[in-house]
Amino acid sequence: MAKYIELTSANFDEVTSKGISMVDFWAPWCGPCRMIAPVIDELAADFEGKANICKVNTDEEQDLAVKYGVRSIPTIVFMRDGEVVDTLIGASSKQAFTDKINSLL
Repeated sequence: MAKYIELTSANFDEVTSKGISMVDFWAPWCGPCRMIAPVIDELAADFEGKANICKVNTDEEQDLAVKYGVRSIPTIVFMRDGEVVDTLIGASSKQAFTDKINSLL
């Protein structure tokens, strides 16, 4: 089973520069973040080889959170070839995430 990609300042640009990426900005203490964590895992398996399903721990990567204007979590950023194309704030359903990714593929 595929696992999501843990992004840091070191690998963020490399991973998100090609293709479609969904980036979940989260923190361990965030209830809604924990609530959607199993969905993120499922999406990683569903879209393996088609899209990058990624997570950024905002406690550890504050510079990335600032760079992408994350003011509340979870914030889900959708990217195509390194450019932000859409953002969802707050917990959403698996279907909402799936529809968004499919619309970008």
